Amino acid sequence: MTSWGVRSLALLALIASYWLVYQHGRTVERAEADVVAAQRDSGDRLAEVLGERNARAEEQQRAKAQEEARANAHEEHQVADAGAAGADAAGQRLRDEGAKLAATVSCPGTDTAAIARGQAATRAAMVLSDLLARADERAGELAQAYDRARIAGLACEASYNALTK
Repeated sequence: MTSWGVRSLALLALIASYWLVYQHGRTVERAEADVVAAQRDSGDRLAEVLGERNARAEEQQRAKAQEEARANAHEEHQVADAGAAGADAAGQRLRDEGAKLAATVSCPGTDTAAIARGQAATRAAMVLSDLLARADERAGELAQAYDRARIAGLACEASYNALTK
């Protein structure tokens, strides 16, 4: 072989070795980049799983707090309804006593003036008894409406506080 052929072969061998070194470097760099990307992706998946787990736990805690607020409101409704029933019973007794009083106000007798006064007193007592009955009934309705509104407001507030914590 001539010196030109040996030189060409040496140059070709040098170029081939540089090419192989270059390709090896690219392969190593790609492998390192793949490892870094895999670590990043794994970290991202872990963060996503932990985020979902925390969000579920927070959602369950909020749902539990809202359910507790609903249960508390239900209990308060039962207490208020029982109190209203007791107040209704007491009011009914009061109305009955008023009606009895109105019925007994009349004065039996022979004096016409006394009988007229007795009839006027009876009518007045009946009017006052009726007025008492209406006022008591309305007061019961208002108290019941107030209790319901207060309980609903407190339940709403508790539910809101559970959501904003």
